Amino acid sequence: MGTAAGWATYQFSRRFSSRISQNLQVSGLIPADAIARARMERAVAAEIGKGVFELIPVWFRPPEKAAALVVACPAWESIERLRASGRGLLFLTPHLGCFEVSALYAAMRLPITVLYRPPKLSWLEPIMRKARTRGSGRLAPTSISGVRRLLKALRAGEAIGVLPDHVPGFGEGEWAPFFGRPAYTMTLAGRLQKATGCAVIVAFGRRLPRGGGYVLELELLDDSICGPGGVARLNRSIENLIRRCPEQYLWSYNRFKVPAGVAPPRLEVDQ
Repeated sequence: MGTAAGWATYQFSRRFSSRISQNLQVSGLIPADAIARARMERAVAAEIGKGVFELIPVWFRPPEKAAALVVACPAWESIERLRASGRGLLFLTPHLGCFEVSALYAAMRLPITVLYRPPKLSWLEPIMRKARTRGSGRLAPTSISGVRRLLKALRAGEAIGVLPDHVPGFGEGEWAPFFGRPAYTMTLAGRLQKATGCAVIVAFGRRLPRGGGYVLELELLDDSICGPGGVARLNRSIENLIRRCPEQYLWSYNRFKVPAGVAPPRLEVDQ
């Protein structure tokens, strides 16, 4: 159903298809051959459709059964070792694969506080809040009080989750390259690392074909994402993750927009 919905939207929504095409072209990940390019764009549309329909089992099944959709997580033992050391854990889960099931899988195993922005559709908020607070999951709003909750959790040796490729608001980000194009990128993750010395893990739930579940892929970042160049290093880590399965990234998201009140980036011009 998700595949069919994604293909139909791609076919009939010019805005949807154009944004997918434009963002893929910017990324440099799209094939040069026209037929292969169209095939990849359709694959991206199908994965976006799956991302909508998979919310039904992930949000509405009992949490144990929903978390069991993750059929493998090869690196989870390293997470347990980090947790045993007493360090806070900062999970960065970009718009790649199924990020909802990633947070639920973690919440069934350890306390985790996830940064949360209320949806534009008011009727969706109570559903989303209930789905994201199962197990040991908690929410922190995108506000000063929410940031304090994140700091408190990290200092207590707990985990937090942040969408690192969400376009932040005015004063909350810096311009940094993302697939070679300036993208306004959050500085919050770097500030949290600097304040707490937490471990930073990039994570995503890789969607298996034909409803086969997910593999939760985790990677500990050795490079610091705080200080000068931190947002650029953050974006490079996200790029590396996306290259593993580019068709599962949310290419319909306007990652390169200029938020209200933010000065556009200064583009370098070749002489």
